[in-house]
This record gives sequence, structure tokens and C-alpha cells, in this order.
Amino acid sequence: MIKKGKIIILSGPSGSGKTTLYKKLLASRIFKGKIVKAVSVTTRLPRPGERGGRDYFFVSRKTFLYKKKAGHFLESQKVFDNYYGTPKKQVQELLRDEKNVLLCIDVKGAGVVGRKFPEAVRIFIKTASLAALKERLLKRGSEDDGGIRLRLNTAREELKEAGHYDYIVINEDLRKAYREIEQIILFHIYSGRNL
Repeated sequence: MIKKGKIIILSGPSGSGKTTLYKKLLASRIFKGKIVKAVSVTTRLPRPGERGGRDYFFVSRKTFLYKKKAGHFLESQKVFDNYYGTPKKQVQELLRDEKNVLLCIDVKGAGVVGRKFPEAVRIFIKTASLAALKERLLKRGSEDDGGIRLRLNTAREELKEAGHYDYIVINEDLRKAYREIEQIILFHIYSGRNL
């Protein structure tokens, strides 16, 4: 039996595969009706294939900062010159409806949510090494050399926070990492256990 709604957080460095795993979890038949996402707000431009309201709410910097000042966000962070925020009201309504909310947020945001919801299940996703992370970022092709250096430097700092998470998943093989996260989530939504 599914217990009361929980917050499940996926985070990790840019290029760790967290967004791919997040999308895979949300699309899984196993989790249909068992986990839902809170759609984040961002000032960044949509990537190919992304749709407003489904992937993110895309807003101007001015709108974002207004919403932040008005207390609209559960957490918000500036990441690589763009702002991201998790709508507080949306998460509160989902939890009130006993939904399990899956968040894909950066390390700083995960810390904020973890302090506000200590019962949240926090999963840190990382690659086997910084070299593997660099290779993924290069393959992605969305960054110049300076952008890759910045992301790797940020990753070094984020990796220092991994020990504050409930679980660390090394994403060398997507299927294996997915199965590991799937088991973690199933355990928590069916057992009702918090860490």
C-alpha cells in the first residue's frame, strides 16, 4: 500500500544523467500514478523538444525575480547564469493530495528542500569520474570550452555534497542506474519509511 506523499529528489552535476533518469522514471509504467513531477520555472531558453508547461515554465528574468521576491518558490537557484525555481504551491498541493513528488534540482536547491522537508528522499547521481563527466559534456555539444570548464569546476564542488544525501548512484550504465533508483523509490513509497 502506498503511504502518504513524499518528496523524492534527484540531483547531481550537470552531465551526470539526472535529467535523463528523471524523464525515464516519470515515463515508466511502474510509476504511473505513483510519482508526479513538479514543473520547475526557469529563465533559460527551451532546448530542442522542450515545451513550456510540460518540461519547464519558461519566464523572463524579471518575472522570475518578481515571483522569487513574492515567495512563490520552495527553492530557487541561479545556475550557470539562469534561474531555476520549484513552485511552492504546486508541491504543497501535490503532497496534500498524497502524491509522491519527484524533483530534479541542483545540489543547492536539494539542500534547501531537504532542510524544509527532512523526510525527503535525496538521491545524488554522479558519473564514475570527472573524466567520464567531461566526456559526456563534450558529447552533449551544448557548451564551449569555457562552459565545460565552468561545469566541471561546479561539479567538483557539488561532489563534496554527495555525502549529505541518503543515496549515491553512480551512473556508468543508464539501465543499471535506473534500476537502482527504481528500487530506492519503490522501497520508500511502499514502506512509508523515511530516513
